[in-house]
Amino acid sequence: MARRSPDVLGDEHPRSADIAASPMAKCLCLGSIRRECIDHLVVLGERHLLHVLLSYLNYYNAVRTHLSLGKDAPVPRGIQAVGRIVPRPILGGLHHQYVRI
Repeated sequence: MARRSPDVLGDEHPRSADIAASPMAKCLCLGSIRRECIDHLVVLGERHLLHVLLSYLNYYNAVRTHLSLGKDAPVPRGIQAVGRIVPRPILGGLHHQYVRI
């Protein structure tokens, strides 16, 4: 059977080219990783780099605020209205999350 394009089949699935991030968005993300993380650490090897990048990815998506999201994180979090504010160090104190306990 000959392959037909999704338009002919009536599928509403976007093509991977439509989903892929623009080169500028990739560049901005790599710039953020370099400026906010790698430039401030001494990486001791590939395994350490992987640990640092995974920790930063978690921080970037769950904690770090983004202006384009109305100063919220990509993973929404609840509002903590009561309690004492304490800093929680991230990446060995390079960044902090301020939480109420």
